[in-house]
This record gives sequence, structure tokens and C-alpha cells, in this order.
Amino acid sequence: MTLRLSTVILPYLRWNAGGRSAWTRAEQLGFHTAYTYDHLSWRTFRDGPWFGAIPTLTAAAAVTDHLRLGTLVTSPNFRHPVTLAKELISLDDISGGRVTLGIGAGGTGFDATALGQEPWTPRERADRFAEFVPLLDRLLTEDSVSYEGDHYAAHEARNIPGCVQRPRLPFAIAATGPRGLRLAARHGQAWVTTGDPRLYENGTPEQSVQAIRGQVERLTDECVAQGRDVNELDRILLTGFTPDRSRPLESVGAFVDFAGRHKELGFTELVIHWPIPDSDFAADEKVFEQIAMDGLSQLR
Repeated sequence: MTLRLSTVILPYLRWNAGGRSAWTRAEQLGFHTAYTYDHLSWRTFRDGPWFGAIPTLTAAAAVTDHLRLGTLVTSPNFRHPVTLAKELISLDDISGGRVTLGIGAGGTGFDATALGQEPWTPRERADRFAEFVPLLDRLLTEDSVSYEGDHYAAHEARNIPGCVQRPRLPFAIAATGPRGLRLAARHGQAWVTTGDPRLYENGTPEQSVQAIRGQVERLTDECVAQGRDVNELDRILLTGFTPDRSRPLESVGAFVDFAGRHKELGFTELVIHWPIPDSDFAADEKVFEQIAMDGLSQLR
């Protein structure tokens, strides 16, 4: 089983003051995919610069040739399937078919109330997600879609000529609960996890591995229930949110150890954060680049 290494570049830098160079450097370093968060603002970055995901990825597509690009993740918190589909088809065309849509149910952060609504309960988020994903699937694969649901509607929404990637660009569905895992099994080309958030503060690396193993097993069960081989899905771990969140970027050896333990769980892709000074994602840039260039070869 091949393990790929990707990165996530947060959209906090002005394009001509570090933003562009990060994306081009990601391609030079050989990352499989460079993702960005799709938020209106996020946590400790809320009071500083933060740019839109789709325009950022469009700009990145124009200055790279081979690097895959994606969101990690988009959510229904402030998106509508009809308008999102049009933007994704455009981005897929501009990039020459290099886009992956990471998508999740959303959370309770700033995005949850930015449009003036009350934050949705976990059940409401799951209900919307269960409607959002199948409708977006149709919008990206059919020339014209009409739909009337409990939360979303489309009236003769046209999406000609569709995606460059056929039948559509891939979905990487972030989920740990039963309804989300069912969506991943039905509609996903990949599954995304950050681990078990309950272990973030006080858990141990060993507990995290066990929790993630349980998530993989539940995904496998859902795939069996859908008549699908779980090996058809890439399994992506977005690092930085497990109890040993900073350790994988401390040295190449620490990364190799972390990567090996998670490869054994069946992951096909690890995503590491591009270093951001004075933040939760601070890391030595030279070590980060060594990991990008040599980490997986040492694992093999």
C-alpha cells in the first residue's frame, strides 16, 4: 500500500507576500496535494488576514502544473450546493482536472453564525450534510438538476460542460459518526479524519491510534453495507489534532515513526500543515522540507 504525503496551506498570507511562493514551493517539494481550509475565519487567525479558499486555489492552479489542489474541508455552514458546484467546475477546468473536494458537516466555529443564523445542533448539521452531499454529486455529474429538499433546492441548475475529471472531481468526506461514514461509503473517493477530538488535550498517542483504528473499522463496515470495497477509498489523516500533534514535525525520525504507525492502520495519505510561526502550526521550516523530500523514502 502506497502512502502519499500532502500539505495544507492556510490562506492567511497575501498572494504577493508569501502566498504564491508557498504554493509553488509545495509543488517543488513533491507534495501529492496542497489543500487549504475553507472557512470565513478560523480560531486564532480570526482577527488577522484570511482569504477565500476557492480564489486561493484558483490562483494556485495558475502557478502550478502537477500539484493536486483541494479544500480540507468545505462545509454547508456557509455554502450552497448550486453555487459551490459552479465554482468547483470552474476550478477543475482552470486546474486541468487537479481538484479534490474535501467536505465535512461543519462545526460550531465562527462560520456557523457568520450569515446571521443560529448555530445548528449536531443533528441539524448531520441532516443538512446528508442532503448536501448527494445534491452536490448530482450537480457535478448532470447537465441540469432540479431538486426540492428539506434544506436545499435547485431549479434547472445548469452545469455544462461538467468536470474535467469524470464522472466528477473526487470527494474526500470527513466523518467519524455513522451518518457521515455512510455518506463516505456511498459518495466518497476518499475519507478524512483528524483523529478523536476527545483525546486532543489529555489523551495519549496510544489511545489515539486505538480510536482511529476503531474509525477505520467502522468505515469498513459501512463500505461492506454499501457493497463497496473499502480499498476503493483513499484514507486521509489530517495531522496536527492528535495528542502528539507537534511531534511528527520535530524531526524526520519522529515523522517516520508517526507515519509508520498510521500506515499500519490503512492510511494512504498524510497531510501536514505548512509551518506558521507563532501559531499552533509552528515548525522548523528546514525540518519540514526534509520531511517533505525524504520522510516517505525513509519509511519505505
